[in-house]
Amino acid sequence: MKQFNNETIEKAPFGGLGAIKHFALDMDGTIYNGSTLFPYTNDFLNYLKANGIGYSFLTNNPSKSTADYLKHLEKMGIPATKEEMYTSAVATINFIKNHHPSVKRLFILGTPSMVKEFEDAGFISTADSADDKPDALVVGFDTTLVYSRLCRAAYWASQQLPYIATNPDWVCPTDQPNILVDCGSICACIEGATKRKPDAVIGKPDPQMLDGIIHKYNLKPGEIAMTGDRIYTDVQMAKNAGALGVLVLSGEATAADVQQSTVKPDIVVRDLAELQEFIQQAKA
Repeated sequence: MKQFNNETIEKAPFGGLGAIKHFALDMDGTIYNGSTLFPYTNDFLNYLKANGIGYSFLTNNPSKSTADYLKHLEKMGIPATKEEMYTSAVATINFIKNHHPSVKRLFILGTPSMVKEFEDAGFISTADSADDKPDALVVGFDTTLVYSRLCRAAYWASQQLPYIATNPDWVCPTDQPNILVDCGSICACIEGATKRKPDAVIGKPDPQMLDGIIHKYNLKPGEIAMTGDRIYTDVQMAKNAGALGVLVLSGEATAADVQQSTVKPDIVVRDLAELQEFIQQAKA
């Protein structure tokens, strides 16, 4: 039994960690919080490298392109490659190409960085105009949200075009005194106006976010650990993919959330520093 913030939760001490060959790491709330790198992150990554354990960065936050994320990580002192980075925007691009191959023109409610990611993948971004009809609507975590574009997105949703959301998150973790309204909340706004939900919601907990890594590195589901700070995305995706679900309490989720949730993590740790201790003991 472990105590966090005067609350106790039951934990399986090192269950499954001994078999793990690869860690899929959430970003916001797990390796950093907003613009603040956790002091233990690089020690954790260096430990994995030194012990021949692989890792990839997964994020439901599509507001930055892969290139922008790599720059963001570099500024924080974390070297990373394109192959180690997988965002919900990239997953959404792959989903559209696989399931809607005829779709080329998109009205994208997202940041300029996210829009560029789609354009670089060969899609055409349509204008905020009723005369520039898209083939489909894509809604993401838009930190540059403009009211007129939100209204246009709602209009296209009302016209029964294919409607895809990049991720289900209600809020994005931050180290500032603020609440960052995420994609799930923006979609709830559109639903309130149109009575329509997205046809597909990509990103965690969709197991496709992990399947790519599992196949890329020839892993079995039990050899990969999805590590993140949210039960309803990170842990749920691990369950959906048959992987080990590790919850860190350094971001959104609290010990009380663990107690109340019907979805239970395989392992709960305070942060990556404690996870490293658990791995060392599991491998001993």
